[in-house]
Amino acid sequence: MSLLLARLRSFALSLAILPLVLAASPLSAHDYKLGDLKIDHPWSRATPGGAKVAGGFMKITNNGRESDRLIGGTLVTAGIVEIHEMAMEGNVMKMRALAQGLEIKPGQSVELKPGGFHVMFLDLKSPLKEGERVKGTLVFQRAGTLEVEFKIEARGASGGHDHGHNHNGGHKH
Repeated sequence: MSLLLARLRSFALSLAILPLVLAASPLSAHDYKLGDLKIDHPWSRATPGGAKVAGGFMKITNNGRESDRLIGGTLVTAGIVEIHEMAMEGNVMKMRALAQGLEIKPGQSVELKPGGFHVMFLDLKSPLKEGERVKGTLVFQRAGTLEVEFKIEARGASGGHDHGHNHNGGHKH
């Protein structure tokens, strides 16, 4: 009887601390901090086999007193990483690389999302598969380089943390 009681107490204790363990898990939080910058939920969509491009998305908040710029990055499965913008010019959606990077002004947040600003992964060496986390970096002009993991979500995903994204599908070059 005392063995059964001891096991029940152990089980009850395990159940009691489980939420604390899960809350502290690095996999439950997908935010990063570098100096005054906060990067929320870097993600990309799964790509079909043979795809050579993908977009990277996130929210970047500058809590500092000086502007910073996202000027580049890396992704282990991409040959080239660029900062891009999609914008309407007349009745045509156009995409262009931002040669000077993307400014994040003090006290402001910038959404990198489908159909707007994004990180462009070019020359993919292998498909991005749903459920994976792919290592990369983000490079900022002032704050420096930050190691991140891009969570790969479903092809039509909104990023898991819906920040009001407008979804226009994948990228084509």
